[in-house]
Amino acid sequence: MTENMINIMTVDADTFFQAIDPRAPLFIDNEEIDEKYYIDFSPVRGQQVIKDLKSTITRWSKGKPTCQLFTGHIGCGKSTELWRLKQQLETAGYHVVYFESEKNLEMVDVDVSDILLTIAQKVSESLEKLERLNLEEPKRLKGLLQNVVKLLQTEIEFSAEANVPGVGKVSASSGGSFSADLGIGQFKADEEGLEFVASGIGKISAQAKGSPELRTKLREYLGPRTPGIIEMINKELLEPADQKLKEYGKKGLVVIADNLDKVDSSPKSWGRNQQEYLFVDRGEQLTSLQCHLIYTLPIALRFSNDYGTLTQRFDTPKILPMVATQLRDGSECIAGMELMRQLVLARAFPELTPQERLARVTEVFDSQETLDYLCRVSGGHVRNMFRMVLDALKEEDDLPISRGSVDNVVRNYRKEQLLAIDDHEWELLRRVVQTKKVTGDDGYQILIRSMFVYEYQYDQSSWFDINPLLKDAPELKIS
Repeated sequence: MTENMINIMTVDADTFFQAIDPRAPLFIDNEEIDEKYYIDFSPVRGQQVIKDLKSTITRWSKGKPTCQLFTGHIGCGKSTELWRLKQQLETAGYHVVYFESEKNLEMVDVDVSDILLTIAQKVSESLEKLERLNLEEPKRLKGLLQNVVKLLQTEIEFSAEANVPGVGKVSASSGGSFSADLGIGQFKADEEGLEFVASGIGKISAQAKGSPELRTKLREYLGPRTPGIIEMINKELLEPADQKLKEYGKKGLVVIADNLDKVDSSPKSWGRNQQEYLFVDRGEQLTSLQCHLIYTLPIALRFSNDYGTLTQRFDTPKILPMVATQLRDGSECIAGMELMRQLVLARAFPELTPQERLARVTEVFDSQETLDYLCRVSGGHVRNMFRMVLDALKEEDDLPISRGSVDNVVRNYRKEQLLAIDDHEWELLRRVVQTKKVTGDDGYQILIRSMFVYEYQYDQSSWFDINPLLKDAPELKIS
């Protein structure tokens, strides 16, 4: 395509709509195209977070396994940055296994054994695709999985015939006992080694994810065996794989467990917050696998009373803050605004330079001021910026997007936010406006988790501020 052809191409509303899908992290489906969409926000996020994660593995590990935590608001761009890190580590010679936790785990009910087995499954799937690796049969892991299948195939007591989520219909037998076809079946005779581990854990996890009853039985069996499971995974999978990978020229094995920051904060049956249970109480077990590990951490844990204990289990978490569009004193962050404009315009004009995109902004918005208003009201939250642009495009039903459509969308977003805030939270928000700080109070955890408050870092300064959608609320006025 010639430069003249690129310059005369018009923006298609349907194509632009697909390009700004807020649910799709970059680099997962089409790395070549997504590279043109990617905007490096590190200059306005206060630090080179991905560089730090990478250098811990490539430079400072000294050949020993590392375990790092990565956190930030949901939707701020962590998955995109982790995929960027995956690319960089692979270029540096590492074998990287990336997975999205919520596809395998029930995020309202997670135990450490679920995470450990999912890592074993994903590593097995990835290594099985490599030719010549030829790991020995993981006999103890295989035996464990066979016992789990037998356990889950036993009769489950029910009071009446029912459909069990993730299991299907169960039928009565004598004595009031009901049996369920779990759909796991027998492992194929030709499934051995890594294929057996990957297939077995996958089938077990799929059934347990959909059934609280099966998860309970599974936890009762696996819980006391967790130290042994860690030893099996290390001795029969991770350590042999790391050695073989190095024999074939790789520098090591890295596992990135994304989206664990979405683990629900609901209490376990004994009352302990699930997030604190996993990362504080069981944190030592999460760090025990013999490979480089990166877990995403729920951001609310940074404000937990147990944060000090957490940092004893792990190194200090790396934080991906919001993109600074406004400085601590309320003035505009010029660099942040420039990059937020490019975030949207790159989806419309991926082939053009930043200057050329700005020259054609009126093909997407009725004016640059409309785009700037969206950048400011987004607070530098990447996913919310795309959500508002997408909803404004739906409202307008074509390009360019008018200020009127944007105002309608922002008004609806603001209304939803205001309805969710109670009197105590308004008091906490007024303190944030005054101090630009957040403490470890439980109320502040709610403010962070609900995205009423954002964190920023820029030019060696860090602060908190309220979501710009709330800034004109009468409740924030300080008498």
